[in-house]
Amino acid sequence: MMKGKENIFEEPELVSKSQRRRDALEIKSLAFELINLGQSKLGQVPLDETVRSAIMEARKMTSNGARKRQLQYVAKLLRRDDPEPILLALEKFDSEARELTGRQHRAEAWRDFLLGEGDQAIGELIRHRPDCDTQAIRQLVRNANRETALNKPPASARNLFRILREMDQAEPLPPVPGNP
Repeated sequence: MMKGKENIFEEPELVSKSQRRRDALEIKSLAFELINLGQSKLGQVPLDETVRSAIMEARKMTSNGARKRQLQYVAKLLRRDDPEPILLALEKFDSEARELTGRQHRAEAWRDFLLGEGDQAIGELIRHRPDCDTQAIRQLVRNANRETALNKPPASARNLFRILREMDQAEPLPPVPGNP
């Protein structure tokens, strides 16, 4: 054996054909997701300029065959680089969407609790959030219940939801009492 050349004879890490296929399918699904991502979000994803232009070309294509070929090309370009920064950016978008959904659900739960329980629920909200506009919330709850009784559109319930959503944006609302 020659001196200084020991590393050449080390065996490379073997990857099974099935694993290579799974990796290729993951990259292809990543390419598909990037092609279908909104323009503003795509601008926030760290991409090579050739990949970005290939994605833009794929969006313009109307023929299914051409679009599939372009999808394969985008996947090939993505295989050259580490996909980790791209995956992190997409995960960030997903977490922001989950956070927004959580805020919506909390505001809906509080609105329903306030409309169903009345003054007791308002007192509970004030106990958790003394910064709220108590008078406006009481008025909106009364008006929303009156609108429901008269089969009118729920304008006050919508306004109550907006106020609760704004409160939740400033500081997350606590869980509704008796609701996990």
